[in-house]
Amino acid sequence: MEKNSEKISGSEALLRALVRENVDTVFGYPGGAIIPVYDALVDHLHEINHILVRHEQGAAHAAEGYARASGKPGVCLVTGGPGATNTLTGIADAMLDSTPIVVIAGQIATDMIGTDAFQEVDFTCVTQPICKWSYQISNPEEITWAVSRAFFIARSGRPGPVVLSITKNAQVGMTEYQPETVKFIRSYDDDPEIDITRIREAAAAINAAKRPFVLAGQGIELGWAHEEFRQFVEKGCLPFGCTLLGLSSMPSDHPLNKGMLGMHGNYCNNVKTNECDVLIAVGMRFDDRVTGDVSTYARQARIIHLDIDPSEIGKNVPVDIPVLGNCKKTLAMLTERLVKVDRTEWIDSFRKYQEEEYDRVVRKELYPESGPLNMGEVVDAVSEATCHKAILVTDVGQNQMMASRYFKFTEKRSIITSGGMGTMGYAIPAGIGAAYARPDRTVCVFMGDGGLQMTVEEFGTIMEHNIPVKMILLNNSYLGNVRQWQQLFFDRRYSFTHLENPDFQILASAYGIPSRRVLDRKDLKDAVREMLQTEGPFLLEACVAEEGNVMPMTPPGNSIDNMLMEC
Repeated sequence: MEKNSEKISGSEALLRALVRENVDTVFGYPGGAIIPVYDALVDHLHEINHILVRHEQGAAHAAEGYARASGKPGVCLVTGGPGATNTLTGIADAMLDSTPIVVIAGQIATDMIGTDAFQEVDFTCVTQPICKWSYQISNPEEITWAVSRAFFIARSGRPGPVVLSITKNAQVGMTEYQPETVKFIRSYDDDPEIDITRIREAAAAINAAKRPFVLAGQGIELGWAHEEFRQFVEKGCLPFGCTLLGLSSMPSDHPLNKGMLGMHGNYCNNVKTNECDVLIAVGMRFDDRVTGDVSTYARQARIIHLDIDPSEIGKNVPVDIPVLGNCKKTLAMLTERLVKVDRTEWIDSFRKYQEEEYDRVVRKELYPESGPLNMGEVVDAVSEATCHKAILVTDVGQNQMMASRYFKFTEKRSIITSGGMGTMGYAIPAGIGAAYARPDRTVCVFMGDGGLQMTVEEFGTIMEHNIPVKMILLNNSYLGNVRQWQQLFFDRRYSFTHLENPDFQILASAYGIPSRRVLDRKDLKDAVREMLQTEGPFLLEACVAEEGNVMPMTPPGNSIDNMLMEC
């Protein structure tokens, strides 16, 4: 310890450590167990912008949205007990979607732990299964080390959530402040060594392939490997499809981009997955919504899997050539070894499936001749009006699948959605986080009437800070995704999926949020224009077909290429 070290409180040390980690925004909610930190925060408001949410779950999701839009760890600050446990859904969501967030929760004093004191919860043990690292800070001397370690773990390797629980005595105790920087953790390999033999094997397999197909996952976004991926697919003439979280890893209109994979993905991708001779997966985890019945998934193909996390390789689908490492590096190494191959015939073979899907699904969804508004045409109108440059934030359900299918992307890090956890209520707080991460971009938040009401309290956050989120409510008066499954697989027995909704225009007005309701498609473009031209937040309520369905669809448990085109 240096002789001139300054003695400060643990709360002050925590805030200085956050500033050292370049934290500029924190989403939080105060309470008894975190009051000392909030008191110290008053002296740091010139460095850290604190956004008061209306529920701690909103703080966690806002931190997720911030992280996904910026690439930096998002931070939320909450009290102990119920304040801490209210973040659990967001932590689990971040874990499944590899989103780097740091959750800092207050905790009772060390000498009270184990006494069933007021609001006592062993938050460290509760969160260990759903985060990368969870640690309780019990004395102020640990703070700078713990914060640096937390951010290093959250952002490095495969990103994810980290939890710090800080006891009351650690917050108020005095310590000689010394900044620390953690760059290495024993037994934690954040940048695994690349096996050149595997690179050569993978390159040889791709060069020899007649019908290669690439699966583009979120790992491309997380690894900032957009340019490396572009060079890879273009040099190899490799058609590719994108996972839900990887949709903005390449522009939607790239000639090799065949759209979305999976249950509600594009027909051509799912058929070609089961026709290709080499399948190259980049930064994705072979989720069951992508694979369908794994016993029938790509059995004819040699599978190459590029991933930074060794636990994902071979976990769900057998892999022939594992390529462990950061895909920013492994893609570049592969590209060096690729040879130009004319694959025009293979690429052209996707067209007939694209045309069939367009005729049987897309045309009817986007260009109906009559009837109520369709969800897809609303999404398409918003995407067109933003010149496909907006950040898309979705909730979960039919709104999510329709938005993912019909929103187009021209810029990276442009889709923010709950993929693995499928968290309803995610959209509004995640949109708030995205707006703070990227104030230079338009943030369009799509949601259903069910999901909106799960975190509607965050209208208060939007109101207080005049956050310019453009919210599009696809209102069909149903829990639409569940209703669709009930229609298709449960004989239309609509058990508790119909919703009696409030007047959302009056609700928005109560929070001072401008809004407009659209029932007729002739008014849609004008309403979208009004939304985008209005400064600050806006709620556009589109009253869509009550029994509209997301098609095509692979029935659960089926082979991925067995897709329903219509009900």
